[in-house]
Amino acid sequence: MCGRLTLTRSGDEIADYFSQALAGVLKVEPPSEVTGAPLRPRFNVAPSQPVLTITPRTPEAPLAGGRGVFGWRRWGLVPSWARDPSIGQRMFNARCETVSEKPAFRTAYRRRRCVVVADGFYEWSPRSAGHRPFHFRSRTAPLLCFAGLYETWGNERERGGARPTRFPTEVIESCTVMTTTANRDLADVHSRMPVLLNPRQCATWLDSASDRREVEALLHSAEDGALDRIEVGRHVNDPRNDDARCLQPLSETERARNEMAVGKEFVATQGQLFPAETDFGGAGDREGIR
Repeated sequence: MCGRLTLTRSGDEIADYFSQALAGVLKVEPPSEVTGAPLRPRFNVAPSQPVLTITPRTPEAPLAGGRGVFGWRRWGLVPSWARDPSIGQRMFNARCETVSEKPAFRTAYRRRRCVVVADGFYEWSPRSAGHRPFHFRSRTAPLLCFAGLYETWGNERERGGARPTRFPTEVIESCTVMTTTANRDLADVHSRMPVLLNPRQCATWLDSASDRREVEALLHSAEDGALDRIEVGRHVNDPRNDDARCLQPLSETERARNEMAVGKEFVATQGQLFPAETDFGGAGDREGIR
C-alpha cells in the first residue's frame, strides 16, 4: 500500500532532474502549483489531495515527439462511469496483479497511464508492532517515479431547451498509484510497495501505443537496496500536519517509549484475548481487516 508521500523539492529542482534523466526520451516543462505559484514543499500528502503527475501532452494518444506535461490530479481515482466521485476515496492504490481485470482500473491501464512524482513515501508497521511510521526515499536519486493511472470524471446533468443536452457540472482530474509486492527494503514493515519506474522507463509507461508485454514487464518490485528508510515520529500520523517535523528521525528516547508502550499493551492482553464484552462484529471487525 502507498497512502502518504512527500514532495519537498522545488519546481526548478524537479525540472532539472527530469531534463537530465529523461534527455532524449521525454520532454517536460517546469511544474508549478495549481495556482501558478512556485511549488511549496509538501511533507505529508494524503489521498484526496493533489499530487504532481506527468501525462502525455495529448491524452490517450501515442507519445508523439516524446512530450509529456506536468499536472495536478486528485489522489484517488474516480472512474469516468462513477455516479458519485466519493468512490475515489478508496481508489488511491491499484494492485498490479489485478489492474487489467478490475472495472475501475482496466480502461485507464490500457489508455491513461501517468507518472506520479514524489521524493519519498511513508509506510506504517502492523499494529502488533506498534504501528510505527517510516519514511522511504531513493538511495541514489532525488526523486521517485511511481507508475500511476489517471481519469477525467464529469458529473453530467440535463440542460433545458428544445433539445436537452448533457453537460458536466464538475470535472475531476484524478489518479491512483500502482502497487506490487514489497522488496526487502519494506517487507518487514508492509507487504506492499509502489511500482517504481526508473526515468528511462517513463516514456514506455506513458505511451498508450507501447506493446502490452513491455508495459507488463515494468510491474515488479524495485531491486533490494533501492530505498533508504528512517523511522519518524507520530506527528506524521495526522494528515493535517504538513511540515518538516514529519520527516524528523525518531529519537532514541521516543523509540524506547514506543517499545515500552507496545510491551505494556501486549502484557495487558495476556489471558484476556476474548473478554466477555468482546463484540465480534461492527466497526471492530472492519478495523482488523486491512
